[in-house]
Amino acid sequence: MTASAQNAIRRFLAENRGAAERFLAELVKTPSDNPPGDCRPHAERAAALLAELGLAVEKHAVPEAEVCARGMASIANLVVRHRFGPGPTVALNAHGDVVPPGGGWTAGPYGAEIRNGWMYGRGVAVSKSDFATYAFALLALKASGAKLGGVVELHFTYDEEAGGELGPKWLIDNGLTKPDYAIAAGFSYGVVTAHNGCLHLEVEVAGKSAHAAEPTSGRDALEAANGIMAALYKLRRGYAKRRSKVPGISHPSLVIGLIQGGINTNVVPDRITFRLDRRMIPEENPAQVERELTAAIKKAARGRRGIACKVRRILLAKPLQSVGDQKRLADAVIAAARPVLGKIKAHGVPLYTDARHYSAAGIPTVVYGAGPRTLLEANAHRADERLKLDDLHKATEIVALALRDLLGGAT
Repeated sequence: MTASAQNAIRRFLAENRGAAERFLAELVKTPSDNPPGDCRPHAERAAALLAELGLAVEKHAVPEAEVCARGMASIANLVVRHRFGPGPTVALNAHGDVVPPGGGWTAGPYGAEIRNGWMYGRGVAVSKSDFATYAFALLALKASGAKLGGVVELHFTYDEEAGGELGPKWLIDNGLTKPDYAIAAGFSYGVVTAHNGCLHLEVEVAGKSAHAAEPTSGRDALEAANGIMAALYKLRRGYAKRRSKVPGISHPSLVIGLIQGGINTNVVPDRITFRLDRRMIPEENPAQVERELTAAIKKAARGRRGIACKVRRILLAKPLQSVGDQKRLADAVIAAARPVLGKIKAHGVPLYTDARHYSAAGIPTVVYGAGPRTLLEANAHRADERLKLDDLHKATEIVALALRDLLGGAT
C-alpha cells in the first residue's frame, strides 16, 4: 500500500471519530434484546443510520415462520455491498441482537454513556461496535481514492444469541452472498483463527408423582436426574486430558446450566428437565461428541425402574477451523495492526461465534473487530458492558488497511 493511501484512510478516520461514536451510540440506544428477539426495529434504525452515511442498504426479512421456530419475534438482516472493481469479495459480519441487560448496572444499559474514554451500554462491545468498525472502514476506503479491485460486503445480522442459523447461514443458504473471505466481529488485540464448538442438549427425566408421606408409591424423577448428572460430572473430569493444540484453547468442558421440575415440596417429582452446555475443541468431531454424550446419558438412566429419559438437541455449533487461504486473511490483519497496535498474534478462543457459518461454507474466515483484550475487561454479557473508544478507532483503521491490502488494486 502506498503511503498516500494509508494517509488518506487515516485522515478520513481522524476527521470522523465523532461521527463513528455517534453512530455507535444510536445503535446502543435502540434495544435489541434476544430474548425476546424482536430485532427488526433495530435493523430498521441501523439501516437508516447507514443510509445517512451514504451507504446503500438491502433489508432481507426472514420469514415469520422461520423466526418463530427459533423462538424469536422478528429479524431483518442487512447487507451493504460496494464494488470497487473486479476482484475478491470480502464480507464483514457483526450481530445486532444482544443478551438482556439484567441487573447491577451503574450506567443505563441503553444510555451509551461515556466515562473516561469508555462507552457503556448493552451490546456496545458485543457486537454493535463492529457495525461502526466495518461501516467506517468501508467509508474510509471509498474516501481514500485508492484504485481497488473487489467487493466489500457488510453483513449485519440478528440471531447470534440464538445460534446464527437465521443470520449469516441464512444469507449464505439463500444465495444472497458468496464471499471469498469473511471477517466476523471480535476484539482488537488478537486475530481469532479458531474457536470451540458448542452442543446444547435438553434432558427430560420422567417418573411418577406420589404423596411425600408415601414416596415409595412414586418414581422419583429428581433422584434419577441426580444420578444422570453425577455420571455427567464424572465424565467431565476426564475432559482435561483432551488438550487442544490451538493456542488460547485448552480442553473440552461441560456445564449443566438450567434445571426445572417438581410439583410441590410435599410431592415426589414426576418430571425434571435440565440443559447442558458441552464445549468442543476444534479437534473434536461434533457428531461424534453428540453421539457419545447422548449414549452416556441414556446409559446412566438405564435400569431405573419406572423412569423414562429423553434427550433433545437444542443447538449444535461447529468449531471455527482453518479453511482455504485463511492464513492470507489473518496475515493481512496482523500486518495492518503492526503500525497501529504493534505485534498481535493469531490465536483461538473457547467461545463460539457466527464466524463458524462462513467457515462451514468453505469461506476463509477470521474473527477481528473492536474491543479490549478479554471478555472480562469488556464486561461482555454482564452489567456495565463497555468499550474503550480508542480501541474502536484503532480497530477501524486496522480493518480498513487490511481490506486495502486484500483488495490490492493498482495505486
